[in-house]
Amino acid sequence: MSWEDKIRKVEPYVAGEQPKEKNIIKLNTNECPYPPAPGVEEAVRQLAGDSSALRLYPDMDATPLVNALAAQYKVDPDQIFVGVGSDDVLALCFLTFFSAGSREQPLLFPDITYSFYDVWANLYRIPFRQVPLREDFSINPDDYLPAVTGQENCGIIFPNPNAPTGLELPQADVEKIIAGNPDSIVIVDEAYVDFGARTALPLLEKYDNLLVVQTFSKSRAMAGARVGFAIGSKKLIGYLKDVKFSFNSYTMNLPSIRIGTASARDAAWFEETTEKIIKTRERFKEDLRALGFVFPDSKSNFVFAKHPDFSGAHLQAALRARKIIVRRFNKPFICDYLRITIGTDEQMEKVVEALREILGK
Repeated sequence: MSWEDKIRKVEPYVAGEQPKEKNIIKLNTNECPYPPAPGVEEAVRQLAGDSSALRLYPDMDATPLVNALAAQYKVDPDQIFVGVGSDDVLALCFLTFFSAGSREQPLLFPDITYSFYDVWANLYRIPFRQVPLREDFSINPDDYLPAVTGQENCGIIFPNPNAPTGLELPQADVEKIIAGNPDSIVIVDEAYVDFGARTALPLLEKYDNLLVVQTFSKSRAMAGARVGFAIGSKKLIGYLKDVKFSFNSYTMNLPSIRIGTASARDAAWFEETTEKIIKTRERFKEDLRALGFVFPDSKSNFVFAKHPDFSGAHLQAALRARKIIVRRFNKPFICDYLRITIGTDEQMEKVVEALREILGK
């Protein structure tokens, strides 16, 4: 047996394209089209004159950021866990909460959803079952209830709104899943919740098996800073911290802690920015309908759309030729859909113009 035969081999997550050329309209990775909160810029200026920001280890508990989030969401600081983007938080959740699963009790998540879930499950050797969505891409909560399916599980995770569909699961259905699985941890991944959906955070008062995960990458325009967080019961957060501190106590760097804190304190900027994106999204939906596109009713910062007369591959390539990049997933049932991030009004107008040209309308 060679040394290569002894290596752990996995199929990694494939991220969206990060183009090198200039003058591109980049609408493939759901980044915010606007700059971060003004306080973030001021924090960056202060960091430039503070050598300790790089010379010293950061606060392993990210206390200023945790306290700012606790104040915003009106929870105890011990109910908050922060990490290097929500991907880091979610990966630690898989390792902490789901690694004891078995084939008889697999982890459950939708079959069309965030494509990192199966990667983490395979990485940590967690048995899992992908639950089919309904034909309209909605989640059927009954499919996650042991009392209905007859099968227990080791945990449940789903985004709300879902990705890449953008559909919101009503809170009554979210609660149905949580209440129907009192012996399992349910994680609601709310990466896109700030664009018009309803958060599951109020349900934390009723259920100690619920964990809500959010990110600064989308609605707070800080994808490059890598800041994510989870809110849950003190017991769940304590278990997460135990795992984190077992292999790396200093995952979040000091600059990210400081600028993340500045962002969390600016509620006015946050609300103004998300409202702008929501208004642009709704106008873009109208334009797409007029062009004959069909799509689920997105509550996220993207639209998941297809045209009945053109393949997704053709439309993606035609847009790319016009220096507009959108995301397409070459998978069953969704290969003809394009996931189009909501940019500025000007950017979306250019997308509509390009689509009219491509469709010959």
